[in-house]
Amino acid sequence: MPKRKKKPYFSNRVEVIQKIPSDMFESMDYDLVMDAAYSFPAAVLCIIREHKPSGRVKEHVYQRGYAANRKIKQLITNEQEFTVVDHEGCQHIYPTLPLYDDPLA
Repeated sequence: MPKRKKKPYFSNRVEVIQKIPSDMFESMDYDLVMDAAYSFPAAVLCIIREHKPSGRVKEHVYQRGYAANRKIKQLITNEQEFTVVDHEGCQHIYPTLPLYDDPLA
């Protein structure tokens, strides 16, 4: 049986990048960034990015609507923050209800 190759380790150098002064980076026009359309294959219905309490983000890619709806229901019942990206746009969902203080209600 042949041995499997070990995956190469790519070190994370985020601390080094964060220490670089901001004037070293070229500024970007906000409208130019927002007009640049993201795209993913037509076979993909949506991408759900689950924001974990630890700060990590886990992505789920769905091709069928019923599976995506089931995941969304699960995230809402667990009161987790998540983002849904589809061909129409991007929506960030906070599962908490806003406080509504209506004196007439």
